[in-house]
Amino acid sequence: MARKSIGTIIVDEDHSPNPTQFSFVLTKAEDEFRMQKGMFIIVPSEEGEVISVVNEVFKTNRYFSSPSAVRAYETSGKTLASIFPADRWEYIIAKAKPLGIITETGIQRLMYPVSPGETVYSPDKQTLTRFLGLQSTKGLNLGVIGQHELEVRLNLTRFLQKHAAILAISGAGKSYTVSVVIEELLLRKKEEGRVAIVLFDVHGEYKGMADDKSPFASSIEVFPAALIEFATNSLSGRQFAIYQPQMSSVQTRELSKITSKLYKEKTKQGITYTIEDILKEIEKDDQINPRSKEALLGWLYSLKGTRLFGQIENPNLENILKPGKLIIFDLSELTSLKLKQMIVSYILFRIFDLRKKQLVPPTTIILEEAHQFASESKLEMAIARPIIETIAREGRKFFTSLILVSQRPVKLSTTALSQCNTHIIMKILNPYDLDYIGKSSEGIDKATLGSITSLGVGEAVIVGNAVNHPISVKIRKRKTTTMETKNLEESAKSFDK
Repeated sequence: MARKSIGTIIVDEDHSPNPTQFSFVLTKAEDEFRMQKGMFIIVPSEEGEVISVVNEVFKTNRYFSSPSAVRAYETSGKTLASIFPADRWEYIIAKAKPLGIITETGIQRLMYPVSPGETVYSPDKQTLTRFLGLQSTKGLNLGVIGQHELEVRLNLTRFLQKHAAILAISGAGKSYTVSVVIEELLLRKKEEGRVAIVLFDVHGEYKGMADDKSPFASSIEVFPAALIEFATNSLSGRQFAIYQPQMSSVQTRELSKITSKLYKEKTKQGITYTIEDILKEIEKDDQINPRSKEALLGWLYSLKGTRLFGQIENPNLENILKPGKLIIFDLSELTSLKLKQMIVSYILFRIFDLRKKQLVPPTTIILEEAHQFASESKLEMAIARPIIETIAREGRKFFTSLILVSQRPVKLSTTALSQCNTHIIMKILNPYDLDYIGKSSEGIDKATLGSITSLGVGEAVIVGNAVNHPISVKIRKRKTTTMETKNLEESAKSFDK
């Protein structure tokens, strides 16, 4: 959209213009330019161009300003429009909030008001892109700012290095938005910098991306939960204790002695060991207190029953994590939340460890239903929370990024969510969730927070590190058609033949 004059600044009863607010009257006809709340505008000033956002739009007409006069004329059998040229006196007034002054050195705070009578312009795309901190060509294209027809292309580093969160009620378009983000990551060229992507699919929503008809099939690999195995010999006593939080410090210490002993003995022989080997060592160790031994055996037999502990890691994370490739861990067939949490905990620990050793590429981890894995519950109910919080705090140093996806942000770990410096927020209605978002989202104000409840399906507000100012976005249409899901009627018909 090229820059064009759309209005003139006026003086109103709120003593504006001032450094925090001003009003202007629209000088274009509605069929030429439709003013909308949330639009950006530009006003020239002595210090530079002032960019502002429209936070209120209303119509007024002097002939309809007196209720008693309107009533008197209308009850007489005649309309005001038939007596006076009322239609000629209808006009639109907008209130705007100055965001900063665009100068050669960057964006500066406005300290002096703009002048009454000054012309208001719609910004050109180049100016708006620069002000919002977007990218003009490269970057992740998530959609458009509808009022300006401007593509929202986010810088990869600004968006992901300090983590991100996608928050919305069920049905608002979270999974759709996640699939768009994934597509953008997979579309990146080698010279632009590509990351490895890991997705924990709780409901089996994303398997369709790996379908043969999908344009991304060659870049995606799906691993069902039934095929996942932990490399037992890679786990210390403390790591076993993460899966059984009730294990005492004494029991953990005894277990650590056993695992250390086995590791030294077996690695010299060039072989691995299993959880059965650990159990045998504990059973024949007479130095362990009988009560501790009994409890320790109980914990480990319980873990053995999960069938997650094998000789070798499957899949081998060091081998499958590649730049520009998506790995989907399909957890949809699991009903046990503990098993899901154990898998997430193990894989995240391994990825982070491999990244610190620089054995795998920079990795982005997408965690669906994040409140199930990083909740504020007791550790027994949140086994994966410690490693999620560790990556949230330290991951940016090792280029291990998190995208937490949740419909109940109030249940998410404060530590994890507060470290997500970019939030993509879609429709949310729960007042507790809204309050929690307001306290944890960097850069969100009351006006932006208030708009979240009225967002439509596929509409989002992006706030935080990835953008210089909160923006409203219409998420673009995804390229993956193999993920389309049936509605209730279609699903019912398919079983009623």
